[in-house]
Amino acid sequence: MAKMILGIGVVGIYSALTFYLGWSVKQWLVAMRWFNYPVFYWLGLYIIAFSIVIGRIHESLRVFSVVGNYWMFIFEYGLMLCLAAQFVIWLTPFKNVQIIGSIAIAIFIILCIVGSYLAYSPVVRNLEITMDKKDSELSSMRIVVASDFHLGVLSNKKHLQRFVHLSNEAKPDIIFLAGDIVDDDPKWFVKEGMAEVMKSLTATYGIYGVLGNHEYYGKKIPEFVEEMENAGVKILRDETIRVGNAFIVTGQEDITNKERQQLDTLRHSDNLPWFVMNHTPNDLVTPSQEGVDFHMSGHTHKGQMWPNQYITARVFELDYGYKMKEQMHTLVSSGFGFWGPPMRIGSRSELWVVDITFR
Repeated sequence: MAKMILGIGVVGIYSALTFYLGWSVKQWLVAMRWFNYPVFYWLGLYIIAFSIVIGRIHESLRVFSVVGNYWMFIFEYGLMLCLAAQFVIWLTPFKNVQIIGSIAIAIFIILCIVGSYLAYSPVVRNLEITMDKKDSELSSMRIVVASDFHLGVLSNKKHLQRFVHLSNEAKPDIIFLAGDIVDDDPKWFVKEGMAEVMKSLTATYGIYGVLGNHEYYGKKIPEFVEEMENAGVKILRDETIRVGNAFIVTGQEDITNKERQQLDTLRHSDNLPWFVMNHTPNDLVTPSQEGVDFHMSGHTHKGQMWPNQYITARVFELDYGYKMKEQMHTLVSSGFGFWGPPMRIGSRSELWVVDITFR
């Protein structure tokens, strides 16, 4: 009963905010003398506002899911711009709705263009670190770390090709894919033939990945793991493997899996550099105490759209970038893809190239 009341309250607040956004845009349309057919206007607005729910009803309604992804961007930045425009009208001598509204629309369009560019033009982040050699046969190595591809309709085959190109250009010794590789369902990965693109990745010691929360949301984990195997990616599910006499790799299940093993049960007896992937950076204390040398995560997207990064920064000890925690090197990526709208503001699609020198 409590959940139902909470759900009704959330829907009510969301509907009210949607109404405010629609009312604000209507004022500008009226001032521009472009407002006609109010019934269709409001009906269309609320269909779009709830399109992400409609799109989940049936596969044939998939287009609504795409519309819903774009709506997230419209909703967040539309509200901020409408509030800013209202404050200008209320608190300053400038009362011309046409001009102020047109400026707001122009800013929104610029944000759309910039956001799309930052989402679809990934950048390579470079990092150089020094790590205890322990018993490793290596004197140095190069790794590529990426996460949160959300491969599907919008984060598509072409975007994956960008990753393959940038990663192969770096000539890594090993590639780590830290979860949320597909956007819920792997069917678009299969349908678009993305495995053939993924197979083009090259790395001396192979390509390893872990599950993220969205793989669990899709509820097709066996199919996903099989498709990744076909694409040359080994998914580690609470597994620890030794890679030659070079290093140890552990892949943890995502915290969505309440039955996942504790990290101390995944320790390896060999005294080699220990790399751990955990999609969500929810706990950096435990791996630091367990002696992990390099810990990798994603999940946060660095908020993806400003000012959301201020929320992720409060939730996680490290929501983005590199940090040395005691003896452990920690890296959280903002992701190579995106979730929801194919746009980023205040973040950028990325992969990390990390050069490690063993001492």
